[in-house]
Amino acid sequence: MKWLLVAVLTALSTIFSSAVTQSHLLRGSPVNSLCADLIHPANYSCTEHTIETKDGYILALQRVASHGPRLEYGPPVLLQHGLFMAGDAWFLNSPKESLSFILADHGFDVWVGNVRGTRYSYGHVTLSESDKEFWDWSWQDLAMYDLAAMIQYLYSVSNSQIFLVGHSQGTLMSFAALTQPHVAEMVEAAALLCPISYLDHVTAPLVERMVFMHLDQMVVALGLHQINFRSDMLVKLVDSLCEGHMDCTDFLTSITGTNCCFNASKIEYYLDYEPHPSSVKNIRHLFQMIRKGTFAQYDYGYFKNLRTYGMSKPPEFKLSLIPGSLPMWMGYGGTDGLADVTDVEHTLAELPSRPELLYLENYGHIDFVLGASANEDVYKHMIQFFRARKMSTSW
Repeated sequence: MKWLLVAVLTALSTIFSSAVTQSHLLRGSPVNSLCADLIHPANYSCTEHTIETKDGYILALQRVASHGPRLEYGPPVLLQHGLFMAGDAWFLNSPKESLSFILADHGFDVWVGNVRGTRYSYGHVTLSESDKEFWDWSWQDLAMYDLAAMIQYLYSVSNSQIFLVGHSQGTLMSFAALTQPHVAEMVEAAALLCPISYLDHVTAPLVERMVFMHLDQMVVALGLHQINFRSDMLVKLVDSLCEGHMDCTDFLTSITGTNCCFNASKIEYYLDYEPHPSSVKNIRHLFQMIRKGTFAQYDYGYFKNLRTYGMSKPPEFKLSLIPGSLPMWMGYGGTDGLADVTDVEHTLAELPSRPELLYLENYGHIDFVLGASANEDVYKHMIQFFRARKMSTSW
């Protein structure tokens, strides 16, 4: 174990320092646009949009629709990706298997969000990615600033309430944002895949090991701020670990739990797009949730908590503040090592409403987004849930 710890810390030090030295200027735009990369080639209409959050981050949104005789938009739906992903995660399978394309084919006005730090978003109005302040955020900021700004933008453009879809960290952001009345009133209904608000029953082996080793605290002690898995050094480290040290044939299982239904032969293709960067602070916040069993804001420690929150412990997000009148639908799986069934049940017990539930015993964390059979197993039920909300209208 000691050799692994030394190797990881050494690699992380090199990774993050090199990431800082390679990014000196404000990024004006992504290297490629998501519309150009994945959506136009699939023969779907796509337009790029940008919004600015209240704390100055410039985010990318894509608006997607099926090509037809006339381009008409139905009910607006926002898709919010998970950790180390971006909006591209919703387009990596064929149009018959990808939720974004399927929703567009069913007439929805599909919008895809990309949070700060991902390669499809646009940086910050004053900060460079080489500034440590650029990475001073966690999922609570993604909820209170990024997701809130996206929902407000869609609400303004469509002049109507929106449907909200989240996966994994996207559900965590959704739960937190929906405790805010001004956000919840703009959402007509929410569909959450692998819902997370509590994480104290995580069973993914590698995640458990990293939490036990306090790897997040060690990285903070090194003064590192960004996690970017696309550095050459980390690629070499993973290759070296796989040569006689770790069983990398089942590496994804060690991170997410067992997955039944995604096409493993496409992993190399998926890795052309994923993972995207995130912040060290975000990972530490998630690890705090695992250790403490709380759904709370970031814990800075006793004295900084007093300065930041006016109390010694960080305030908790109260699921009971989500309006009981807000329709919710949740899909979760029996082999998910991150959104464990016990934690999902904890979430359900604290919600003021009774969401519609889809439980799939053999489904894991990745299957709900990349599963080859997810259209039939999952998405048709989600679409039925959304359509039921619109039965009284002409749509």
